[in-house]
Amino acid sequence: MMKIKSKRQKLQSASSLAKTPDFSPAIFKAYDIRGVYPTEINEKAAYLIGRGFIKFLKKKNPRVVAARDNRLSSPVLFRNLVKGMVDEGGMVIDIGLSTSPMLYWAVAYFGFDGGINVTASHNPPVFNGFKIVGKEADPIGKEAGLEEIKTLVLRGEFKEKKKKGRITKKKVLTSYVKFVKKKINLKKIKSFKICVDTANAVSGILIPPIFKETNCRIYHLFSHLDGNFPNHSPDPLTKKNLRSLQEAVVIREADFGVAFDGDGDRMFFVDEKGKIIPADIITALIASLILKEKPGEKIYYDIRSSNVVKEIIEETGGVPIAGRIGHAIIKNQMKKEKIVFGGELSGHYFHKENYFCEAPFFVLFTILKELSQRGVKLSELVHPLEKYFHSGEINFKIADKEKITHQLQEHFKNKNGRICRLDGLRIDFDDWWFLVRPSNTESVLRLVIEAKTRKLLNEKKEELIGIISGGEL
Repeated sequence: MMKIKSKRQKLQSASSLAKTPDFSPAIFKAYDIRGVYPTEINEKAAYLIGRGFIKFLKKKNPRVVAARDNRLSSPVLFRNLVKGMVDEGGMVIDIGLSTSPMLYWAVAYFGFDGGINVTASHNPPVFNGFKIVGKEADPIGKEAGLEEIKTLVLRGEFKEKKKKGRITKKKVLTSYVKFVKKKINLKKIKSFKICVDTANAVSGILIPPIFKETNCRIYHLFSHLDGNFPNHSPDPLTKKNLRSLQEAVVIREADFGVAFDGDGDRMFFVDEKGKIIPADIITALIASLILKEKPGEKIYYDIRSSNVVKEIIEETGGVPIAGRIGHAIIKNQMKKEKIVFGGELSGHYFHKENYFCEAPFFVLFTILKELSQRGVKLSELVHPLEKYFHSGEINFKIADKEKITHQLQEHFKNKNGRICRLDGLRIDFDDWWFLVRPSNTESVLRLVIEAKTRKLLNEKKEELIGIISGGEL
């Protein structure tokens, strides 16, 4: 059994919490709560967030799930979060160590009233935070209640409850794994060699049981849980964090590799040659496989994604839905429009049958099934989808993001481009397009470019960087 590197600490009393330094209101972001521990986010914040969440639910003794990742500060934040929930009358179901998708699943599958995971996702070890969902695992972001919780927390005016809640421990890992694999015929999955990098993060607890009944040989990199993340940051979107996986795939002569982020809701693939496969290409692949069996279904992709995603969805008889970026936005739109599958350039994959939440293992097993049936390599499977040249996200430190966006629109407005302001500024031309979008949490402008040739991509990249002030990060 895996152990966590952290010191056992006693739950703080209400009086000692009163002496805890204040926390930063800036920890409340667009989709979650996040900050540096203990200067920005601390035990007092955790306790008040627990109380604020229960009060926000406006239900007597709501049943809520509480979980945590394996960061060094997660145990103490978790305990104070739970204390706040209980003091406000919450009936807390403690599922312990959990990925975010596992927490979401537990809330929806068992019909609880909501849940909070203590996690800072892919951020460095000094960070921590909280991901919050309501009933049916509906995300609680800025536009869906997080502002109300923030107001309650910052006021800190909570009355003493005569009848407090209680804590019940519940083991859900086995049930979750069973749910993940329930529609998969494991006997039809051939024997593959797969390298899996969980970056010393909490996803490591899932890999052995997920692959237990398969014929696959798993090489598990950095499986030991260590909240210091000593081998590399748990952020697979940053290419340098995939180097160990790329090397392992080549050295082991594996069929492919997968990397998970810090809380297990994002996943990236590396083919048998060690080449990173962009997440939008995986979205296009999964969309085509779903639509072969269920033509006519809607597929969501974020506005940063390659044009090949839309083209493949249409070619395989589906309905492409281009949309805004952000897991809370995507989940809400998918639920509202009954969209069967969605993918984001950042490596999030959402599935209707997983309560519209992240479903990395659905994607993984869908690819394993296709590789088994066709007898091809992963590089061969995705090769037809690699039609264009895509820059990935390029970040710029910009104070006045809207000013630069306006300048770009003015520069290109008379050049026969199709302007879209769905999320930031996207302008499409016949042989290339670009998107600039301001970050929700930082003074950062994010640029994405795609072109039909490498030469054109490089030319347009140079042109756009010349216009954008502040310099590339």
